[in-house]
Amino acid sequence: MTQKIKKILVANRGEIALRIMRSAKSAGINTVAVYSEADEQAPFARFADERVCIGPPPSSESYLQIDKIIEVCKDLNVDAIHPGYGFLSENAAFAGALEEAGINFIGPSAAAIQTMGDKISAKQAVGSFGVPLVPGMDKPIEDVAEARKIATDIGYPVLVKASAGGGGKGMRIVHNDEDFEGEMERAMSEALNAFGNGAVFVEKFISAPKHIEVQIIGDKHGNLVHLFERDCSVQRRHQKVVEEAPSPILNHEERMKIGEAALNVARACDYYNAGTVEFIMDSDKEFYFLEMNTRLQVEHPVTEQITGVDLVQEQIRVAEGLPLSFKQEDLEVNGHSIEIRVYAEDPKNNFAPSIGNLEVYRRPEGEGVRLDDGYEQGQEIPIYYDPMIAKLVATGKNRNEAIARLLQAIRDYRIIGVKTTLPFCEFVLQHEDFLSGNFTTKFVEQYFTPEVLETDPDPAQIEAVLSVIAFMDQSNQQKLTPTVPVSSSNWKTRLRN
Repeated sequence: MTQKIKKILVANRGEIALRIMRSAKSAGINTVAVYSEADEQAPFARFADERVCIGPPPSSESYLQIDKIIEVCKDLNVDAIHPGYGFLSENAAFAGALEEAGINFIGPSAAAIQTMGDKISAKQAVGSFGVPLVPGMDKPIEDVAEARKIATDIGYPVLVKASAGGGGKGMRIVHNDEDFEGEMERAMSEALNAFGNGAVFVEKFISAPKHIEVQIIGDKHGNLVHLFERDCSVQRRHQKVVEEAPSPILNHEERMKIGEAALNVARACDYYNAGTVEFIMDSDKEFYFLEMNTRLQVEHPVTEQITGVDLVQEQIRVAEGLPLSFKQEDLEVNGHSIEIRVYAEDPKNNFAPSIGNLEVYRRPEGEGVRLDDGYEQGQEIPIYYDPMIAKLVATGKNRNEAIARLLQAIRDYRIIGVKTTLPFCEFVLQHEDFLSGNFTTKFVEQYFTPEVLETDPDPAQIEAVLSVIAFMDQSNQQKLTPTVPVSSSNWKTRLRN
């Protein structure tokens, strides 16, 4: 049964709220913004057809208020809610409450969210579908002695990891038996404080993996496809900063193999709508299931850029009860796309938030450049929320061209008033390990120190590197070897900030 959606409430803020509203409006659907007092003048709140303030700045008093959001839906005759990412997007209780209220949730079922929201139940669900799992346990544990025996059997190093939540909380790497008890107790305590659930599990620690994730989407008619993979290995504090599609190290056969594994994860929980299946991949290209995010991802634009699919519009179609507008055989990789997350953070100070006013804010332009942002010049970056200003994306016919375009866009992006991660991202993009494609999740740990951002760049050298990257034929040279030195050069920061 299909049901046309005429009005969508976006239960989110910032750049993702604005991005969802634009896709909805282009489909002829009216939009409603709910916003906190801190976001009264935010672009997303002004862009919506209707807007309602739902509380004070703290998210616990506004964006996480399920009852208030449902009340707005009823008052304004809203058909559906899109949760974006973060906040209530992976809250099974929220999805269930919307179902009870007769409001269409543009996302998966509450049952799927519940299953995949707990790492142990997720591992148990996918195990019977032949999805590769990291050696370890598939049930929660609190007994230190039993857990220590499992760790010994697996072999150190091991990872003690919270069953619920993410973002690196409740996670400890243990290298030897002597440290196990203390690290496990710390992980359990942190998990309990952060998620209200102290359950942990123990698994083999893959010391220098790549983080590869697969975008999937399914409808309510049983159709399920993957839209290829993204490499999200450049991270700080277990959170992604640079993402790209496709992975620079996978061939077509490997791409289809990991894509099929992702579809099996989705089948394990009867999944529909958009989701992302995350894997870790070792140096031998063996991959293991990590978790499933039952929502749209921050880095979804790179997938849209290489496939030509508007994922938000497709999500809306699925929520309306329509079948997917394409089949697996209709999809192919076209070019290469890279995204950087532009945070109001100071990379010279351990990426601490840099809250302040955007005194100058000039957006970059150029061929293949896409900017999903949520602020304007003169606006304040609120202290209450994630400090992401924008997602800057560049797409080219190959990876080298995408890198060149993204570097140029970074140079053209003018932000004055707050510190940003732009200098760090520029450092990453010109580093030889990133250019080779062989980087891992240890990139920041191995190569980044605040000192690398201290030296002003040589403009002539920047132009030389850009020229080399832009015209290097990726199909003939898998590893970029510029004619000028890269990681040892003076090109270690932006020309302007």
